[in-house]
Amino acid sequence: MGASEKLKMASPEPKGLVPFTRESLELMEQRIAKKHNEEHEEDLKPNSDLEVGKELPFVYGNLPQGMVSEPLEDVDPYYQNKNTFMILNKKRTIFRFNATWCTLSPFNSIRRATVKILVHPFFRLLILISVLIDCIFMSLTEGPKWGRELQITLLAIYTFEILVKLIARGIWTGSFYFFGDPWNWLDFSVTLFEHITIYSPLNFTPIFRVARSLRILKIIPLNQGVKSYVGILLQCLKKLTGVIILTLFFLIIFSLIGMGFFMGNLKHKCFRWPQENETETLHNKTRNPCYSRETENFYYLEGERYALLCGNRSDASQCPEGYACIKTGMNPDNGYTNFDNFGWALLALFRLMTQDYPEALYHQILYASGKVYMIFFIIISFWFAFYMASLFLGILAMSYEEEKRTAAEKTKKIETEFQHTLLQEENEAAEAKTTQIEMKKRSPTSMITSLDMLDDATIRHKEEHKKSQKRCPLCWYKFAKIFLIWNCSPCWLKLKEFVHVIMMHPFTDLFLTICIILNIYFLAMECYPMSATTSNVLSIGNLVFIGIFTTEMIFKIIAMHPYGYFQVGWNIYDSIIVFLGLAELFLANVHGLDVFRLFRVLRIFKLGKYWPTFEILKLTLIKSLVALKDLILLLYTFLFFSAVVGTKLFGLSYKAYVYNLDKDCQLPRWHMGDFFHSFLNVFRILCGEWVETLWDCFDTAGQFSCVPFYMMVILIGNLLILYLFLALVISFSSCNAATHAENEEAKNLQCAMARIKKGICYVLSKILCKRLNVPKDTVDNVNDTHVKENISGHTLSELSNTEDVLKDKGKSSGTEKTTVTENESESLIPSPSASETVPIASGESDIENLDNKEIQSKSGYGSSKEKVKPSSSSECSTVDIAISEEEEMINEHEKPKHPKNSYERRSSPGQISRESKRGKIWRNIRKTCCKIVENSFFKCFIGLVTLLSTGALVFCLNLIGKSQELKLLTSIKFLRALRVLSQFERMKVVVRALMKTTLPALNVFLVCLMIWLAYSIIGVHLFAGTFYECIDPTSGERFPTYEVRNRSECESLVFNESMPWENAKLNFDNVGNGFLSLLQVATFNGWIDIMNSAVDSTGVHMQPDFEVNIYMYCYFIGFIIIGLFLPLTMLVGVILANFNKHKIKEGGSNIFITEKQEKQYLTLKKLMYEDSRKTIPCPGNKFRRFIFDLVTSQAFNIIIMVLICFQAITLMIQSDEQSRQMDTAVLWLQILFIILYTGECVLKLIAFRCNYFTSGWNVLDFIVVIFSITGLLLPLIGEYYLVPPSFLQLIVLSRIIHILRPGKGPKVFHDLLLPLVLFLPALLNISLLIFLVMFIYAIFGMYNFAYVKKEAGINDVSNFETFGSSMLCLFQVTIFAGWDGMLNAIFNSKWSDCDPDKINPGTQVRGDCGNPIVGIIYFVSYILIAWLIIVNMYIVLVMEFVNIASKKTAKTLSEDDFRKFFQVWRRFDPDGTQYIDSSKLSDFAAALDAPLFMAKPNKGQLVAMDLPMAVGDRIHCLDILLAFTKRVVGKDVRMEKLLSEMESGFILANPFKITYEPITTTLKRKQEAVSATIIQRAYKSYRLRQSDKKTSDIHMIDDDREVQATKEDA
Repeated sequence: MGASEKLKMASPEPKGLVPFTRESLELMEQRIAKKHNEEHEEDLKPNSDLEVGKELPFVYGNLPQGMVSEPLEDVDPYYQNKNTFMILNKKRTIFRFNATWCTLSPFNSIRRATVKILVHPFFRLLILISVLIDCIFMSLTEGPKWGRELQITLLAIYTFEILVKLIARGIWTGSFYFFGDPWNWLDFSVTLFEHITIYSPLNFTPIFRVARSLRILKIIPLNQGVKSYVGILLQCLKKLTGVIILTLFFLIIFSLIGMGFFMGNLKHKCFRWPQENETETLHNKTRNPCYSRETENFYYLEGERYALLCGNRSDASQCPEGYACIKTGMNPDNGYTNFDNFGWALLALFRLMTQDYPEALYHQILYASGKVYMIFFIIISFWFAFYMASLFLGILAMSYEEEKRTAAEKTKKIETEFQHTLLQEENEAAEAKTTQIEMKKRSPTSMITSLDMLDDATIRHKEEHKKSQKRCPLCWYKFAKIFLIWNCSPCWLKLKEFVHVIMMHPFTDLFLTICIILNIYFLAMECYPMSATTSNVLSIGNLVFIGIFTTEMIFKIIAMHPYGYFQVGWNIYDSIIVFLGLAELFLANVHGLDVFRLFRVLRIFKLGKYWPTFEILKLTLIKSLVALKDLILLLYTFLFFSAVVGTKLFGLSYKAYVYNLDKDCQLPRWHMGDFFHSFLNVFRILCGEWVETLWDCFDTAGQFSCVPFYMMVILIGNLLILYLFLALVISFSSCNAATHAENEEAKNLQCAMARIKKGICYVLSKILCKRLNVPKDTVDNVNDTHVKENISGHTLSELSNTEDVLKDKGKSSGTEKTTVTENESESLIPSPSASETVPIASGESDIENLDNKEIQSKSGYGSSKEKVKPSSSSECSTVDIAISEEEEMINEHEKPKHPKNSYERRSSPGQISRESKRGKIWRNIRKTCCKIVENSFFKCFIGLVTLLSTGALVFCLNLIGKSQELKLLTSIKFLRALRVLSQFERMKVVVRALMKTTLPALNVFLVCLMIWLAYSIIGVHLFAGTFYECIDPTSGERFPTYEVRNRSECESLVFNESMPWENAKLNFDNVGNGFLSLLQVATFNGWIDIMNSAVDSTGVHMQPDFEVNIYMYCYFIGFIIIGLFLPLTMLVGVILANFNKHKIKEGGSNIFITEKQEKQYLTLKKLMYEDSRKTIPCPGNKFRRFIFDLVTSQAFNIIIMVLICFQAITLMIQSDEQSRQMDTAVLWLQILFIILYTGECVLKLIAFRCNYFTSGWNVLDFIVVIFSITGLLLPLIGEYYLVPPSFLQLIVLSRIIHILRPGKGPKVFHDLLLPLVLFLPALLNISLLIFLVMFIYAIFGMYNFAYVKKEAGINDVSNFETFGSSMLCLFQVTIFAGWDGMLNAIFNSKWSDCDPDKINPGTQVRGDCGNPIVGIIYFVSYILIAWLIIVNMYIVLVMEFVNIASKKTAKTLSEDDFRKFFQVWRRFDPDGTQYIDSSKLSDFAAALDAPLFMAKPNKGQLVAMDLPMAVGDRIHCLDILLAFTKRVVGKDVRMEKLLSEMESGFILANPFKITYEPITTTLKRKQEAVSATIIQRAYKSYRLRQSDKKTSDIHMIDDDREVQATKEDA
């Protein structure tokens, strides 16, 4: 091999890149024609790495300049026969084009030119810049004068783009054609419409504004990552179809229920009853809801806009004296809140489901209908909303996991291919090296020299390649080496070494940490008002800390060189802080540059350098955000698009019809008149508050245009946010702290603390004069005593599907398991002989061990058995687990011992027997007491007594009044209700689970608290002292700035002496108030008022002005994103990780249920999977048999379902105050449905007779028919009010739940309801704990806030006067609704806001003032506890759904799969012979459910299984089961063990199994059949040939005879 050939090998040629020529086109057409003639079609799929828009992998080699933008043969085998060719641009981006059909030839010069333009990166950049410019100008409310010319220019660019694409791709709708891409359809439509709008004489301006906004979406196809996310989300939408349909189904049902309960109720108002001398009528004869005389007669509460609602029920709101409750006027909220027809009821239910301003509707319904309907709101606002949100989260989580798994498989495949290619190149290089050595030995000196030069060139090439991959050019490194590495003199090096020792000392880092903490404390001390002394101290402290941090930076630069210093990220951050601090000092006197004070907050995050948790979370967050950058860009694009569309759609309407919103014709704060306000409105909608702005949109633009826009923003926006939220949560849940190494500063801090601890121990030992062996502290972490599973590498589905893990744990464990889990103690095949070992009285003590299993395994199971009496049958562990002290004493006496003195020798056997008898009596007493206290009824009784005693305590205290001296001590007594936890195992389980999942997240919670602290300090800098305003005492509104400009002018007003200058109750005057304000913003309660005060603020002692500081909205937007959304993902992710870890540790069982409930869980699972339909025998009578066949047919079931849906539609068309004709029509329809339902019931009774009542569904139908007939007959006998008509309609409506019936309704509904049913035991436990927490807080609230002044959120419905009202209040707070109003009422503690001497009738308590500090602690603590419980509740249900879904997709088999197998087997083997005929095997395999299911045609697969066959061509059940299991789970050692366990379990479960000897197998039988067929065909062919031969011989003889006869005749 010559040197030229070696040089050629050094630069490898492209692999598989071949120019596309005319010969290539001809060969492609020949292959396509040949493929059409062939019957067999190859099952090829496109290579995901070679998709359009992706870069060509480097395994295909370098791209020569001559092949750039030139047609190439497609390297993907899938497209080699698809009439396509490939083009690569300079960035190796893949483009595909069609070679023929509706396009120019690939070799046409015009098309080649357009293709080169299309694939050039600058062309895409030009289009992107044009779109961005267009977006900017679309966001402007009033464009510049040259905007028209710019619009025409951009339109010309878009038109040129379309022409280029049309020529390059061709006019057709197939793949890679112009109209084959939906995004091209969008571009073409918008561009065409713009041309029509510009050149048409008609006025299309309103439509043009909206259509042009679609141009923003052009950003999506220009970014391949964003485009791929759109495809992923579309796939998610397909998977969400079932959930969306189920949600709509429940919304329709609840809307109809709401119509039945509340139709017309919200029009009931307190109307002033006319006096004797008045001639007014009670009703408005004009039918005008805005009739002024009528509205003047309504009763209004103080400060309320709408009239007081009332009801005729005893628990509804009652009118004051002189007023009557009548139905008149319009509905609340300008008529938009009601249940008068189906549309408004559906909107109200959707509002409750999304929990937008639910407290207002909640209060309105309770005022008008009664407090008993609180149950309706609990079901809708809490359980229904929780369940639907969990389903959405579960499906999105599964979709994200699938995408993540697919991406991981692709990455693994690419790495494998890369390693294979690398290994191949290394082998080639080794071979070349060997050849080179041999040539050196044989070649002359000149050749050796040339080969050495080749080696040097190769080494230099590698070095240059490494240098090219560095981040900076080579000249920069030379500059850094000369100027940034200081090694000038020996004295400097000694100084550097000395400074290095000081700065790297552990106590230096400890000192710096203390300085950072002190600096944070100084920053948190700033407040308003602040004394001059405090201000001076803080200023001096700021100077000191700037000096310390500057000194730290200088010393570190000296110790590490500038080059080494700036290589560390934290050092760069420190230098930025120092620079900003020095800039603040030098620019302190410059007006307008005091913004540098805000950058002091960055010093807080210096603490993260010494905080490993902060470092881990920061790195995980950065990594996740980088990975999700395309999704974030897509979300922002949607926000921008929605804001622009809102401005174009409703901007002019808001300005034209502003008089409908404000009497002064001033636009409201939340409108869409300009882009910024529209963006804020869209952001508010995505935060969950949309209904109030929707009402304003109704008043200005109408309902038909507002509802689609709002639904689009809500649905698509929340889909994007939920997907991003889940992606971040899963990233944080899979974060592994072990993979992150601690930095030197954190290690130094730990070392310093260890030294201090050692020194303290040494000093204490000297002081106490004791020699203590102080162990040497090491830097290494101490191993935990418990087993910690590493879950970082697992996905959600893997963590939830723990069968394999549990089996390994069960087999490797040396101790016997005493608890039952789903996959360990339960046999995979149902067996009647299965037994369980249950621990005795595991919940005996009030103080439970957190990990009973670990303690049992450590202490040894056998040793604990040694002391158990065999004869004992007690159920109490106090007696059975260990022998009592008396028994041990008796045993000691009975043992032969050598007496120590004569007294012991005198012990008589009678004395021992008396002591033994006393011990038995005492033991029996203890056993009896133990049985009593462990009885469930006794526990319930004690719990009830505890709760009642707590309530009685409050009742007595409220009657006799509160003592301020004993107030704290009395408040502690309310914790007496916590004793209930010791009585109920279910609550204890939930509390233990909450501690396991939340306590490890405390460190993460502190990180989140640090972020909130930073935002609170920023808020104090921005808004301290600026929320004060001058209020007009007559109107309660703020004075305009042209009347009052500052505080001095306000105080100079004559009539404003009582309220000179008032501050907002929620403000940023100090860090504490800032935290409370941020909490309200985080829960979206009262946040609008806080933001209004912020954007109106002008300065300290200045009167606020309307939106004068409007860009302060950005502060709150930043907090919601950085301070709420991201910390929420961190906390939920860590809680999810802890939940999964402890779930695996507990054996895969739910940690929120008890062991007894675990059995109930398994029972529920069996009931949900088993076929609940009982077989009813077919009657012998022909007439009954005909009816039986009729009512059991599928067509009859479909007809009944259609009737049920039509009946629901008849309820939907009803409305309040409908015409008499409509009432008559609805009545006749109801009669028709009742007749049909009655006929169905009669037919089924004839067919089934007594078996009809064996089904619960039939019983429900029978009850519905009886009530329906009763509802028709009662009005005829005059009993109109005995049963309300709406109640009867709802009973008839209850038949609609047949749609959810398993086997009758859609299967997707059954799959979605299954997680909820399996979640019921855990839901019951969590609900009990929530009730206990609500009970304690309700009692505490009654004691502290019973007589608070009624205003804001405390009114006649929501208050703390009674236990029921307190529970109503706490239910609101549980769903984070309306607690800001309650807290505002409790803030009334001044003489100006409340009356401390007010007499409260019926009690000795005086005053109606609140206690702000107690109120803050009360609500904040309850919100945190409720949030933790609800988050864990979401996690349990979502993981249950993920567990079920993952089992369906994973290649594993559960007990349910085997149970379904045997259910199908019973249908094919009704006699229980354990055999089926081989001819039925194909039908049997097709009748199974996934994953055992085998679709037809499946005979080839079944034959390949080689199943044993007995006499009569019968196959045994076990053989089929084992073969199908192998097909699903594969073959390995673990699976072989599983199959052997299955076989042994089957034999144990079926001891009567008939032994048999298989005579053949399916494969042998098939081979025999094939062989027989071949033999038969060969024999037939042989016989045919023989017969043909004989026939030919006969013909030859006949011919000879004819010839001879002819000759004779001649």
